[in-house]
Amino acid sequence: MIALITFFLLIVASLLATRIATVALTLTGMSSEVARFQARSALSGSGFTTSESEAVVNHPARRKIVMFLMLIGSAGLVTAVATLSISFVGQDASASISRLLLLGVGCVVLLLFIRSKAVEKVMYRFFGWYLTRFTDLEVRDYAGLLHLADGHSVLELHVDEGAWLCSRTLAELELREEGLAVLGIDRSTGTYVGAPRGSTEIHPGDTLICYGEHDALIELSSRRPGPEGDRMHQEAVAAHRSREDSLPDE
Repeated sequence: MIALITFFLLIVASLLATRIATVALTLTGMSSEVARFQARSALSGSGFTTSESEAVVNHPARRKIVMFLMLIGSAGLVTAVATLSISFVGQDASASISRLLLLGVGCVVLLLFIRSKAVEKVMYRFFGWYLTRFTDLEVRDYAGLLHLADGHSVLELHVDEGAWLCSRTLAELELREEGLAVLGIDRSTGTYVGAPRGSTEIHPGDTLICYGEHDALIELSSRRPGPEGDRMHQEAVAAHRSREDSLPDE
């Protein structure tokens, strides 16, 4: 039983390390979806695609984060597998079945935990606050140039086919009403559009370089397409206007 508990503790530690690394990578300007994939790939040692590996290797802060994940992943996964194997050694059939059931229930609980939006939001806020306060991730990359205020970030948002952002102009999206600004667009064709106009259309495969409040950018990166996304947009607009109204007059 001790071996099984140790196995779960190792898995929880790995999940926390991946979550922290995801937040750290987003603070360097990487989109949340790509950051999550890169963190999981580094921890498991499964590798990266060519373009994404270049984005990590050519960036000093991202390179350190991924190297850290590779180190703990190479040791942690082997230890977890060995510990799990030990928990079943010398057990009779009934004991093995009960431990398999316990393992299944534990995995389901962990899955629900890591997929919880509420938990993800709290962890993003906590780890984001900690990393910006006690590390120089933002300062090293762009905060000094853009004079970023607390709680604001510059993130890359990749646009997939069918996404809420896709096949619409910036004027139609009204992101400025949410307090967000698109600084540039990396086209899938390899061209770059700096300071895009309202008539600029977003295409599948584009990567938007956006500025705004970090929580708002994270919400935008996971916004659902269709009417649900329009509803989330209206809620974000109302929330931004409420924050503006609460600010003291200059």
